Amino acid sequence: MSDALLFEKNGPVVTLTINRPEIRNPLGAADDPENFSKAAAKINADRDVRCVILTGAGKAFSAGGNVKAMKEGTDGFGGAGVHIREHYRTGIHRIVRAVWGIEVPVIAAVNGPAIGLGNDVACLCDTRIAADTAIFGATFLKIGLIPGDGGAWLLPRIIGMARASELLYTGDTIDAATAKSWGLVSEVVPAAELMDRARGVAAKICGQAPDVLRMTKQLLRQGMMQSFDNIMELSASMQALAHHTADHQEALDAFFEKRPGVYKGE
Repeated sequence: MSDALLFEKNGPVVTLTINRPEIRNPLGAADDPENFSKAAAKINADRDVRCVILTGAGKAFSAGGNVKAMKEGTDGFGGAGVHIREHYRTGIHRIVRAVWGIEVPVIAAVNGPAIGLGNDVACLCDTRIAADTAIFGATFLKIGLIPGDGGAWLLPRIIGMARASELLYTGDTIDAATAKSWGLVSEVVPAAELMDRARGVAAKICGQAPDVLRMTKQLLRQGMMQSFDNIMELSASMQALAHHTADHQEALDAFFEKRPGVYKGE
């Protein structure tokens, strides 16, 4: 990682902060794919991590791709089409795949504008909590581009095809209250309370047994793509593994003893 993506671990919670506040946290610079890939790998390898909070420094979550670089044809946006295609596949899409591939629950704490790629990155997270100052937009068509970062797959699954189409086709932005009514975010809080609320939700998540927490996330992700029959088979296999964990026995003991469970990932 670098100063452009801050990595902070507090107990079982990792906070990732996109850190280019002076230019509203755009994504896609040369070091971003490696920063996100390393962060995701570090999180996945650390069995003590149970939740991630992703946010932006300053007043924006992320303004998306660097339109100045697009205009100038720099940072991979110049040259032949095949070269730009590779820039997406080996650059920007590595950011997307890194966030998508984080094995523990990820909370997007959306502190301000989440536009274009920034909106897609927020949608890659498992849940989104918005500050009342947040704004959301899938504004690709307004700069003559398609939703090239996964949004065409993500948005309809989160807010439905009609509303996803409206956002993409019009290029409009929506405020936090509208985002909540559409199901894009789970709740809206005052900006000053955003991180405290995100940490509170993370603390509840971290109270679960870590192995079944990761398996549940995997099951939910597979449920977006697999048939019902396939999910039932996968559920049976994962449940069999869960029954053989020490944490399952601890959860049963805690249930009957009316106390919180103490889980060790065993």
